[in-house]
Amino acid sequence: MSATSLLNASNVSQADDSLEDSGNGTAVTQFTQPGWQIALWAITYSLIVVVSIVGNVTIIWIIFAHRRMRTATNFFIVNLALSDLLMSAFNTIFNFIYASHNVWYFGEEFCRFQNWFPITAMFVSIYSMTAIAAERYVAIIHPFKPRLSAGSTRVIIGIIWLVAFGLAFPQCFYAKIMIDNGTTKCIVVWPDDVGWKHQLTYHIAVIMLIYLLPLMVMFVAYSVIGVTLWSSAVPGNHINRVRYEHQVHAKKKFVKTMVVVVIIFAICWLPYHIYFILGNFKEDIYQQKYIQQVYLAIFLLAMSSTMYNPIIYCCLNERFRSGFKLAFWWCPCIKATKKDKLKLTSPSYYQTTHRKLKTSSFNTETQFNEKTSFTLARLTL
Repeated sequence: MSATSLLNASNVSQADDSLEDSGNGTAVTQFTQPGWQIALWAITYSLIVVVSIVGNVTIIWIIFAHRRMRTATNFFIVNLALSDLLMSAFNTIFNFIYASHNVWYFGEEFCRFQNWFPITAMFVSIYSMTAIAAERYVAIIHPFKPRLSAGSTRVIIGIIWLVAFGLAFPQCFYAKIMIDNGTTKCIVVWPDDVGWKHQLTYHIAVIMLIYLLPLMVMFVAYSVIGVTLWSSAVPGNHINRVRYEHQVHAKKKFVKTMVVVVIIFAICWLPYHIYFILGNFKEDIYQQKYIQQVYLAIFLLAMSSTMYNPIIYCCLNERFRSGFKLAFWWCPCIKATKKDKLKLTSPSYYQTTHRKLKTSSFNTETQFNEKTSFTLARLTL
C-alpha cells in the first residue's frame, strides 16, 4: 500500500495491480462501477461539499462581521471552519474521482498537492479544537490568568499552520506520478522502504499526532471543565446568584457544543485510520471484492466531518443560530428578527444589570459581588 493513501485513494488504486489477466494483458478489475452507482456516490459527495462550503463560509462571516463575536475562542473556530472549508473544496471531489475511476487525471503538481494539503488541513482542524479546549480550560479553571490577546491568538494559529505544513511535507516530497499498465497513478514512494517500514512509521506517527494525542488532551481538558462547572457554587445575594447561574449555564452549553464537535470528528475519522493501519498488516484487504465500495463509504464518512460543525453550532448555540438567521434572511422559511441582531451586537441583560449595580452602589456587599463577578466574567466567551 502507498502512503499517499493516508488521505486519498491510492490504496484502492493499488489493489487492481494484481488483478491482471495474464492471458491477454487486459486489466480485469472490480473497480469498474455502473454509471448509476457512480452517479449516486457523486450526488452524495457533492451534497457534502456544498453543505460544508456554505456552512463554514457562514460561520466565518458571522464571526468577522460582528465585533462581539471576535473573541479568542471564536478565532480558533474560524481557523477550524477555514480548514474544513479548504479540505472540502480541494480534497473531497478530486479524491472521490480518483477512488471511483482508479485513474489520476490531475497531473503531478496536483498529485503532490493532494498528498500535502489534506494532512495539513486535518492537523489544523483537530489542533484548532485542541486550542479551543485549552483556552476554555484556562479561562474557567484559572480565571485570574491573563486571557489570550488577539496577537497571541494569531501567533498560535500561525504556529498550528506551520507545524501542519511540516508534518505533511514528506508526503508531498515523495509523491510522484507512475504509469501502471497504461493507467496513471498518484503514489508516494519512500526511499529504501523495505517492507513498507518507513510508510508504516509515518502513518502511525501522523495518527498519533493528528488523532490520538489531541483527542486525549481534549478529553482531559473537558473532563476537568465539566467537573468544575457542574459542581460549582457561589455565595452572594440574589442578583449575583442569578448572574452566576446565567454564566455557568452559558458555559455548560458551550462545553456541550464543543464536546459534540470533538466526538463527531473522532467518529468520522476512526474508520479511516483503522482502514489504512489494517492495510499495512494485511495488504490483501485491498483486493477484496467490495473494497472500493467500503473505501468510498469510509472516505465519505471522513469528509462529512467538514460539514457537521456549522450544523452543530446552529443547533446548540443561540448566537450562531441568530447569525445563520441573519445570513439567510432572504429564505422564505427563515425569519430574522431585531432580537437576533441584538444577540450578536449588544451586551446581554445580565452584563447591563451588573454595570448598573456597579455605578449605583458602593457598599461592602456590592464590592464583594464585583470581585466575584470579575472572576465569573473570566468565564465569558
